[in-house]
Amino acid sequence: MRRIVLDTNCLVMALPSKSPYHKVWTDFIMGNIEFCVSTEILLEYEEIIAEKASPYMADIVINALMNRSNLVKVEPKWRWNLIEHDQDDNKFVDCALAGQAEYIVSNDAHFNVLKQIDFPFVICKSIDDFCKELFRSNS
Repeated sequence: MRRIVLDTNCLVMALPSKSPYHKVWTDFIMGNIEFCVSTEILLEYEEIIAEKASPYMADIVINALMNRSNLVKVEPKWRWNLIEHDQDDNKFVDCALAGQAEYIVSNDAHFNVLKQIDFPFVICKSIDDFCKELFRSNS
């Protein structure tokens, strides 16, 4: 089973049922992929969803996440600080490394710096590429 770290904006893009990225959310709900999260990431998910939708929707999403056996909760012990231009993005990198995620799914250009770093090795894919992968694996 794929284990990924999902950037907050990608989660927000995947939630609406009419979104072309909704398969990411439905595959998670159906238990086909694992989401790796830390407390920091969950708090950001909650904050941004409450801001963009509503506190009620944020509560529903967080509860849906927390009640799944394919949610992998980790608390990184090490801060790698690999992304200098947006320090806040480092929580996703740290979580991916601590949770042994296959990759981070994000459209944030700040993650491009990871392509230049040999160690620790972290792969980042766009949500478009990840969705293509999901559709191919279900064919």
